[in-house]
Amino acid sequence: MNDTAASSGLTPYLSIDGASDAIAFYQQAFGAIERARHPGESGKLMHAHVEINGAPLFMSDFFPDHGYPPVAAQGFNLHLQVDSAQTWWDRAVAAGCTVLMPLKEEFWGDIYGQLRDPYGIRWAIAQTKAA
Repeated sequence: MNDTAASSGLTPYLSIDGASDAIAFYQQAFGAIERARHPGESGKLMHAHVEINGAPLFMSDFFPDHGYPPVAAQGFNLHLQVDSAQTWWDRAVAAGCTVLMPLKEEFWGDIYGQLRDPYGIRWAIAQTKAA
């Protein structure tokens, strides 16, 4: 892989059933910018790199024949800290994300909500409320 991801030390890497379609969805829902795409066998993506809100996200399709069988997403969310939570929220919902936790001002003071995309990935959208 010859990607130049931000050297933040940690980049989420998702295996998704339909990674090419997920990239198109993330472009619509979260303003993703595609940085790299490496096709594998049968039109599946061996590796892809997108950028969302200035951060890298890697992904690939599942490859059961090579030890990477499909599994459901669980136990995590991708957290987007943004300047305008409502704008990001509205775009994601319009694109087809399902609301899990409505966007609202929370007891800790942030505007916060959670969504699920059509690929089973949970997203949190948050905005620090101005003091």
